Amino acid sequence: RAEGERAVRRVVLSAAAAVLGLSGPEAAEGGRSFRELGFDSLTAVELRNRLQAAAGIGLPATVVFDYPTPAALAGHLAARILGPQVGGEGAAALLAVPAAAASAGAGQELVAVVGIGCRFPGGAAGTEGLWDLVVSGTDAVGGFPSDRGWDAGALFDPDPDRPGTSYAREGGFLYEAGWFDAGFFGISPREALAMDPQQRLLLEVCWEALEDAGIDPSGLRGSAAGVFAGVIYHDYGAGLAGGEGEGFLLTGGSGGVASGRVAYVLGLQGPAVTVDTACSSSLVAVHLAAQSLRAGECGLALAGGVTVMATPGTFIEFSRQRGLAPDGRCKAFSDGADGTGWGEGAGVLVLERLADARRNGHRVLAVVAGSAVNQDGASNGLTAPNGPAQQRVIAAALASAGLGPADVDVVEGHGTGTTLGDPIEAQALIAAYGQGRPEGRPLWLGSVKSNIGHAQAAAGVAGMIKMIAAMGHGIIPPTLHAAVPTAKVDWRAGQVRLAAGALPWPETGRPRRAGVSSFGFSGTNAHIILEQPPAGTDGAVAEGGKRDSGTAVTPAGPALGSGVTAWLVSARDPGALEAQAGRLSEWVSARPGLDAADVAWSLATTRSVFEYRAVVTGQGRDELLAGLSGLAAGEPAAGLVTGVVPPGGARVGFLFPGQGSQRAGMGAGLRAVSPVFAAAFDEACALLEAELGVPVAEVVLGDRDGGGEDGRADQTLWAQAGLFAVQ
Repeated sequence: RAEGERAVRRVVLSAAAAVLGLSGPEAAEGGRSFRELGFDSLTAVELRNRLQAAAGIGLPATVVFDYPTPAALAGHLAARILGPQVGGEGAAALLAVPAAAASAGAGQELVAVVGIGCRFPGGAAGTEGLWDLVVSGTDAVGGFPSDRGWDAGALFDPDPDRPGTSYAREGGFLYEAGWFDAGFFGISPREALAMDPQQRLLLEVCWEALEDAGIDPSGLRGSAAGVFAGVIYHDYGAGLAGGEGEGFLLTGGSGGVASGRVAYVLGLQGPAVTVDTACSSSLVAVHLAAQSLRAGECGLALAGGVTVMATPGTFIEFSRQRGLAPDGRCKAFSDGADGTGWGEGAGVLVLERLADARRNGHRVLAVVAGSAVNQDGASNGLTAPNGPAQQRVIAAALASAGLGPADVDVVEGHGTGTTLGDPIEAQALIAAYGQGRPEGRPLWLGSVKSNIGHAQAAAGVAGMIKMIAAMGHGIIPPTLHAAVPTAKVDWRAGQVRLAAGALPWPETGRPRRAGVSSFGFSGTNAHIILEQPPAGTDGAVAEGGKRDSGTAVTPAGPALGSGVTAWLVSARDPGALEAQAGRLSEWVSARPGLDAADVAWSLATTRSVFEYRAVVTGQGRDELLAGLSGLAAGEPAAGLVTGVVPPGGARVGFLFPGQGSQRAGMGAGLRAVSPVFAAAFDEACALLEAELGVPVAEVVLGDRDGGGEDGRADQTLWAQAGLFAVQ
């Protein structure tokens, strides 16, 4: 064995020396990486070809990046040719799953995603907005923003060697990133100006995610909820020194304050952590949040990431490295891949332990079944991806979920569109997921970066949101620019296929599952396994569902079965109230199947309540929408009542009138349309009748045989008992 390993090592060193024109194999010794020896992507392929011919075995074009030193590559080849060495550093040892991940397995507590808030290019706001964008195959890449002080004319130059310029002039931008309602969060205009737009955006998206979960953000004050935010840019304040924002720039530009500000504004007392592992930041944040929930450090967590580019520095830097696609588009895993395209975005998930989500009656959108994080270590260059490390993080995530590769249907890949990174990732996926799958059940692969660009610190959470929506709809969205898969990958080596068009989600007889990958140029890798929610938690429970015996959740019935319905709207100021009415009207109008009473229930029980308030009443959606239209236009309308809560808040008084306010038939109309009132009234009447021995309900409701007004309603016994039952 030892002689065979020495022979393999000699072949590797000799081939490396020959490719580089060195004096002999000894010149390639010394433990240096191939990059340090002078290899680039072209000479790496030439070395692969020489070794492939010498060994008589197939090797991926990325093998030099997977095994970044001659010694590591020789060890890999020896294991392939001679078989793995027990206890050695062969492929099996290199890909071993950490003991902690392996021991977690199926016994690990599941974490539920109960709410989502996001903003991505193309006007994609919320899960539905991003889903509409990806399922329709929309390309959301556009020109440089005009409100950030970038000189677009001077910035662009097609020459990749010209300093201070970018040869790409498009990306996936949040053109509305400068918009912010500072007053809503109690922030002064001066401080808001000094705040990095990433902090502003994170605040807004966290609020929206909680409301999406049916949780009033103001109700979390003082709770042990946590915040885990991926943020990688910290350069916003550089151009503000000496301006009116001085005094707020230190906190306004701090990445650490990004998570702390959310906790401060909402009054959260759990962990507040900002994560910067470059492009894997948001997935690492979700991984840490899940661990914190399982450890009991917090009972609810906000986790995700945000990226807004205050300067064009990243475009300039990657232009010098020739790492950008000239047209600004990520052609993930495609034969036409020619570099990455930068993008922006923000995405936040509301996470709870699954048992807590059930107990609290929260709708479960998906389950985080497993996750893992690792590092490339001493790879072939500081920012070069490493295939075996990616295989290891996938294996660890599967082990933490207690699953095998064939238990996952789809992977949302990192897929940046680079000519080196994508082939390395695809080969790792083929090795980790593409082996031993049932015939005809390939792993489907895609990347949301083909739609919105590389959203960097928000890229991983964008992939999670896409997969959560895809599992819910039962559709795998298309990956753009991917009609021809890259020829740099041997796709025949395993069952992995590129989803170039929309596909139905495979029916397997088990829950749908998806993996999501993010690999930072910091070398930190993350992989998360998402699973379709268990039966009975994916929206079958009505918002506002009530607890029953601790764990089982029963849906609450509608407050009104028919008749007049009330829709409640509130905001911080009159203009915001009108805008909120307009948004609600637009949202309801686009969904003709919505029940007016269901909308009323959600508005009353799952939304925050502010000082400026309005109530719109009507007997159907047409009347209600007409009232909303009047409110949005600032005009009077039938069924519309507006008001303002006085400083210090309003107090509610309950008036219980005495005898003299009774009448035959009182409460009959309400009982006919409100199941909740009917149940309470019937229970009260039953208790009274058991004590008094008189038919209280008959008198109150006017159900006297033969019709006509029941004179007993004015007699003291009936009047007092009837009023008590109704009130």
